[in-house]
Amino acid sequence: MKAYYDKRAPEYDDWYHGAGRFAERDRPGWEQEVAELGQALAGLRPARTLDVACGTGFLTRFLPGEIVGVDQSESMLEEARRQAPEATYVQGDARSLPFEDGSFERVFTAHFYGHLEDADRERFLAEAHRLAPELVVVDSALREDVEPEERQERILNDGSRWQVYKRYFEPDALARELGGGETVFAGRWFVAVRS
Repeated sequence: MKAYYDKRAPEYDDWYHGAGRFAERDRPGWEQEVAELGQALAGLRPARTLDVACGTGFLTRFLPGEIVGVDQSESMLEEARRQAPEATYVQGDARSLPFEDGSFERVFTAHFYGHLEDADRERFLAEAHRLAPELVVVDSALREDVEPEERQERILNDGSRWQVYKRYFEPDALARELGGGETVFAGRWFVAVRS
């Protein structure tokens, strides 16, 4: 998947902004919900936070406290450095994070957890628990127009086609899967759970 995200980095935020290939999508309330999600994240208590699979830094910029972003894609990190320059960035694998045990107060991840299949999901959760006592996961909300688990074809602006595994969540089910927790945000398009 690294190659996919390397190629997608310059156009990734089109998804958040409803631009490019996403301009014609019917997403009622999307812009307001993106803003509300940002406010919910900004309302978390400030903490030394590791943002795993930080991508372009679109949500990183809302996180309060001292932030370290990690992503496997250098292209994504280049975008993140521009968008959220106050954070520190490290290139690395989310399943084997290059940090000492207990290095953070919080691990945060957005739109990453839902792409992990069973073995990778278990490895990521073990890494998150090794690094911090708190985990916050943001991902896509389960809606009537999607299946809870899908294989999707993603088409980039250059016409390349990529197969992506994707899950959608209800907040309570996500909290149970994470071992318990509370809902930070629940909307039509996004959920955020703190465990």
